[in-house]
Amino acid sequence: MTQISRRPVLGLLAGLALAPRAALAQQPLRIEITEGVIEPVPFAIPDFVPENAAGGEYAASIARVIANNLSSTGLLREIPTSAHIGRIGSFDSPVQFSDWRAISARALITGAVRVNGQQITVKFRLFDVVSGQQLGDGLQLDGSTQAWRRMAHRVSDQVYMRLTGESGYFDSRVVFIAESGPANNRRKQVAIMDQDGENVQYLTDGTALAFAPRFSPTGDRILFTSYETGFPRIYLMDVASRSRQMIGDQPGTMTFAPRFSPDGLSVVYSLSVDGRTDLYMLNVASGQRWQLTQTEAIDTAPSFSPDGQRLVFESDRSGNSQLYTMSLQGGTAYRVSQGQGRYSTPVWSPRGDMIAFTKQHNGRFHIGVMRTDGSNERLLTASYLDEGPTWSPNGRVIMFTREEPGSNASLMSVDITGRNLRRIPTPGPASDPSWSPLLP
Repeated sequence: MTQISRRPVLGLLAGLALAPRAALAQQPLRIEITEGVIEPVPFAIPDFVPENAAGGEYAASIARVIANNLSSTGLLREIPTSAHIGRIGSFDSPVQFSDWRAISARALITGAVRVNGQQITVKFRLFDVVSGQQLGDGLQLDGSTQAWRRMAHRVSDQVYMRLTGESGYFDSRVVFIAESGPANNRRKQVAIMDQDGENVQYLTDGTALAFAPRFSPTGDRILFTSYETGFPRIYLMDVASRSRQMIGDQPGTMTFAPRFSPDGLSVVYSLSVDGRTDLYMLNVASGQRWQLTQTEAIDTAPSFSPDGQRLVFESDRSGNSQLYTMSLQGGTAYRVSQGQGRYSTPVWSPRGDMIAFTKQHNGRFHIGVMRTDGSNERLLTASYLDEGPTWSPNGRVIMFTREEPGSNASLMSVDITGRNLRRIPTPGPASDPSWSPLLP
């Protein structure tokens, strides 16, 4: 496991509206994430300095991963290394800020790499080029050479945090459905990858149809639904060992749409029997089960609030699919979706302030967000088919599935302001993503 030694970090204000250059010299670089039009802040990141010969194998690659992570946010824009005037020959050498101001860099990231056997040490510093000040103390990470990408993601998270005041989301993973084969005989496997699409691994062999994988709060287990028995059944898998077990099974029923409680001890899911589909809760350790809803409607796609006290789910009890919230202590379920169209696949934000959802209206599909009481609904996307949102660990970005006419499904992401819509690279068609928490 990667071990990280941390020094104190300077938390910066969140701001991206750029003041005049004279004023900028009087205040630290800051990025404000707003709903307005944002001009990405230019940054420079030279290749990290190899502090020994073995470090040279990783120095440039680590810098590239960091640059790609930061550029992917849409908040920052990398200045190509070919435009650099200044050179960083040693991690401890003074920075010639005039060289970086000359190419209009606002932020500068420098770093160094040392490798001893199977151990790698990565160091970095972040500078405000305009003021000529270092932003926060330096940071050193030590770990296995196999974890070099993780250390690049950790550095990215630290830079993001220092520039925005928010926690990062780069050192995380995504579980999804990897699709292959013809449309009339689709092969669907549960797969896992880093949030940037690297290090793809397949968790199921594709002999049985699988869908709706969901991470545990600690990221070491997943839930998914499989047709291995011929009927939809929920499975619990340990990601590291690949061991799995069926849970919530009850003869004559179908179980699907599972999701962990925030403490990881329970699972909420849909159970369909005799034409009725209700929500149930299951204690993972004991197998004890209890019913949460009891209506003639189809209640499904439940998601917990971060405090574990409430659920949001979709139901057609009003005549078509809408979103409802309810307390786990019982009582009335309240409809929160109020707009025109059909709402589905709600997911509570990790910040607790919003719910993401899929909306179908006027022949188009949208990914949207609303406050937990249904107010302030905003549609972030629109296409032939957008569905199945999942939140980044910091609640800033939403990943989802998109499918266009005549094309295969792919994974997309968008900022909660509706900016920076981008495709996530995968080896082939992909759907149904679920974002992990930050890795430990």
